[in-house]
Amino acid sequence: MKTILAYGDSLTFGASPLPNGPRHAYEDRWASRLQAGLDGKARVFAEGLGGRTTVFDDYAANFELNGAKTLPVMLATHAPLDLVILFLGTNDLKPYINGSALQASFGMRRLIQVIRGHFGALFEPIPQIMIVAPPHLAASANSDVIERFGGASGIAQSQTFASHYAKRAAELGVAFFDAATVAKADPADGVHLDAQNTRAIGDGLVPVVKSLLGL
Repeated sequence: MKTILAYGDSLTFGASPLPNGPRHAYEDRWASRLQAGLDGKARVFAEGLGGRTTVFDDYAANFELNGAKTLPVMLATHAPLDLVILFLGTNDLKPYINGSALQASFGMRRLIQVIRGHFGALFEPIPQIMIVAPPHLAASANSDVIERFGGASGIAQSQTFASHYAKRAAELGVAFFDAATVAKADPADGVHLDAQNTRAIGDGLVPVVKSLLGL
């Protein structure tokens, strides 16, 4: 059986777009849908944390959100791994963190280096890697949320994720998937997804992962 690590932020956690809304049911989270679609041939371990960035520090948080700092722990926890799916970048758009999809793509490049370096140093097989471009941000009346992600500038930046991530994937020889082709943010907050769109990402990844792992 194959083993997959889904490393992401609140979109992987299954956060609701509604203020104080409940976390999406386990079966509605995209990593759960992906596992279900792989017909018992793989386990998907979801490591989603709200606010997690690619490689940037968030000094306003009370726990570690820098993805590069916590990734090695997750790699060691779930090893051996056949595939690591990196689904990050939305939080990088916060102006006080980064504000740029291009810089987020460089952060993803660093995470790929972390994965290869981690397993290479242990002389263990290096898993395949896929980077996922996040869905676009959307206009929302919830200014407390969408303005935190840069407002109109953040929305515009989010629409460039796919081009930057696809370029990094080609440069580094990893797989790529654009979540914006199957899912869109809920206008309730302009950032998070409803259950249907969260499920859609997992369903969209099924044929890609099957092909990648030969399932």
